[in-house]
Formats: sequence, C-alpha cells, structure tokens
Amino acid sequence: MSVVILYGTETGTGELVADAIADALNQHDPSIYDMSEYAVEDLDPADFLVIVCSTYGEGELPTGAEPFADELESVNPDLSGLRFAVFGLGDSIYDTFNRGGEIVAEMLTKRGAVQVGEHARHDSSSSVKPAKQAEEWAEGIADLVEG
Repeated sequence: MSVVILYGTETGTGELVADAIADALNQHDPSIYDMSEYAVEDLDPADFLVIVCSTYGEGELPTGAEPFADELESVNPDLSGLRFAVFGLGDSIYDTFNRGGEIVAEMLTKRGAVQVGEHARHDSSSSVKPAKQAEEWAEGIADLVEG
C-alpha cells in the first residue's frame, strides 16, 4: 500500500511537515503533493492518504488547499474505502485553532472516507517544532497504513 501525502499551506510549514512525515513512513514509498496541484480523481482507496493542512485567516483553509477543496465540492466523488489521517497546523491563541485540518477531514468523511489514528494538532505557540511532532506522529500511525 502506498502513502499519498497532500499538504495545504500558506507559509511553507506544511510542506516541511509533509517531508518529515514522508521520512518517517519511507518504508511505504510515500509520495508528496501540494493540494493545489493534486486532482481529486487521483484519490485511490488502495492508497493511504495523509493530509497536512494549516489554518489561515479566520479559520479558513490556506490558499494552497483551496483548489483541492473546491474540486472535492464540485466533483463530489465517492471516497468509500479511502482511509486517511490528518496532521493539522495552527496557533492556539485563536478560537479557530487547527480548523483547516478539520475542514478537510469533514469534506473527506462526508464523501465516505474514514479517518484513522489521532488527529494531530500542532500549536505554533508551543516550543515543539512542527517537523519533530510530525515525525513522532507518523511513527505512531505507521501500523495503520497497512490497515
């Protein structure tokens, strides 16, 4: 089973986190894609999907995730059988802490996909580096990849 990592970012931190997750899951031949360049029709239930998504503005998706979200809405695919995990990025000083990852998770589950494992929520107000937290989180979900 292959791992597909999609990231949505505003400042680039999401891409760094996606790279750290790929390193931790390297035994599963991970592929990394910017959500803005990934077509919804390429989602495959045979893959394990990892979503990395930041939160922007007043709890919205980052610019990099908007094309994917818009395409999910317009195509409205049946994602039954697709399993995914989420690593969110945000700042706990805001009421909308980590809302971006939650939005994508809701969009996927609405279409039949199943979220597995802990929904990770990195807090940029903490002293924990996002890539370090992502690496530890990915090691924790490695067993879930095979199902």
